Amino acid sequence: MAIVAEDSNIKIIQLDVAGTIVSNAYLLICQKTGDSALVDTPGEASKLLEQMKDTNPRYVLITHNHFDHLMAFDEVRSKLNVPVAAHPLDALPSPPDILLNDGDTVSFGNIELKVLHTPGHTPGSICFYTDKYLISGDTLFPGGPGKTRSPEALQQIIESITTKILGLPDETQVFSGHGDPTVLKKEKEEIAIYKSRSHDPNLCGDIVWLTS
Repeated sequence: MAIVAEDSNIKIIQLDVAGTIVSNAYLLICQKTGDSALVDTPGEASKLLEQMKDTNPRYVLITHNHFDHLMAFDEVRSKLNVPVAAHPLDALPSPPDILLNDGDTVSFGNIELKVLHTPGHTPGSICFYTDKYLISGDTLFPGGPGKTRSPEALQQIIESITTKILGLPDETQVFSGHGDPTVLKKEKEEIAIYKSRSHDPNLCGDIVWLTS
């Protein structure tokens, strides 16, 4: 557990969850009201629930439907009994209560999250943006995009990043589904270098902006 961002309005706690793959969940807490939202349920339900016990849980938000982000889904859902929200193109172990589309907002306490639909890693991948913070799921990592399974998917995720994320302020802090945070200014610079070069038309998979 680590507090990765905190100001007068919001606190963001990163929860590193061990499993087949180490994945990140995020707890977003309104500093004024104590209302909270959990982003993703990668495992260790008891650990996630323990961090939420002194808050007022309002939502479980799912960035995408890969198993490593859903291993604690059923238990967390049953014990929290709050609405689950996800994009309609990504099926969950049980249907969400709220379907989120691009441009929608999720509000709790004094926090308002904007939903960005960013397909490529999965068809229904979404990110959540508020003020200067982006919860990017597996769409954008430090140094590269999320893993893609075809050249078409790689082009789609790059298009998603270009049209939905790169327009955000340089100082935006990015919290992804695996690994450490990054700052958007750094990612913009590295993506520009990637785009300046030619690439194998069959390129996909795990891409690094500076070396792929």
